[in-house]
Amino acid sequence: MSLETVWLALLGLLLAGYFVLGGYDYGAQMLHPFLRRDEPEEKRTSGNAALDAIAPFFLGNEVWLVAFAGVLFGAFPHLEGTLLSGMYPLIVAILAGLVLGNAAVQLRRRSHSPRGRRAWDALIVFGGAVPAVSWGLVVGLMLHGVPRRADGSFHIGFGEVFTPFVLACGATTVLLFAAHGAAFVALRSDGDIATRARELGAKLIGGAAAVGALALLLTVFGAGASMTNRATSAVITAAFVAALGAGWWYLNRGHDVLAFVATSCAAVLPVLLLGAGHYPYLLTTGAGAGLDIDHAITDDATLKILSGFGVLVIPTILAYQFWSWWAFRGRTGQRHPSYF
Repeated sequence: MSLETVWLALLGLLLAGYFVLGGYDYGAQMLHPFLRRDEPEEKRTSGNAALDAIAPFFLGNEVWLVAFAGVLFGAFPHLEGTLLSGMYPLIVAILAGLVLGNAAVQLRRRSHSPRGRRAWDALIVFGGAVPAVSWGLVVGLMLHGVPRRADGSFHIGFGEVFTPFVLACGATTVLLFAAHGAAFVALRSDGDIATRARELGAKLIGGAAAVGALALLLTVFGAGASMTNRATSAVITAAFVAALGAGWWYLNRGHDVLAFVATSCAAVLPVLLLGAGHYPYLLTTGAGAGLDIDHAITDDATLKILSGFGVLVIPTILAYQFWSWWAFRGRTGQRHPSYF
């Protein structure tokens, strides 16, 4: 395996890890108004089940996004320059949602009036939904292919974003992340809260499957994804469908750990579809051409220098992640206080 392929795999691993970990953060934020504890409105000064579930890991999961951005800037400067400039509005929307959502989660408890808490609740939902739908649109655009100008740059306008396939990908991602968040809340909660989370998660998976089927139908009729490796893409798509089905099955039967594993796999597979389905291209025009790995990656000397840092940084991130999960294992309310 070449050094270029290793770094591409690392880039995909970091993005996939962020989709799994940041995905349930977004999902819990979107669902938290529907998973309130049974208490009067005037007593709701603390967080609820959804926020309590993500509280020990809140903001820590963003490390994966920072690491992904670092690898993108350092190892794939030509992809970074093209991707960020072409998708600038969506990147800004993701960052704005992150900032507003994170601030709202932390400031909600300071509000002492029902009206104020409802305003913060709306911002929390907004902060989860906007990054989720924006990431879905980014994935949809990269699967569909984007126009390339004469100077070699990729141009993305409203006409490319507001197409049925790209919008279907955005809707699928929102529903998938919401279901993933519900599975995480069910895993971390108990009693009536866990039951409600399972029921809501199963319904959301059904919605994600329905909208995803629309995207697949558009692809079949030539108005959807334009894949370089069609056989590989078909296998990954089938695995995505199987992961959704497994998540729905396990949620309905109360197997919380397996349900969360299934929704985690469903969150990872779109990233794998982008990498393996288009390889060796990282950005395509939809006509079997585009920016390939050889033209997107930096030189070998820089990769070797970066590899020295990667050997230290990546294991540190993984060790921190495993430690945090172990330290805050167990269901909310049993071992840990309410943080929000």
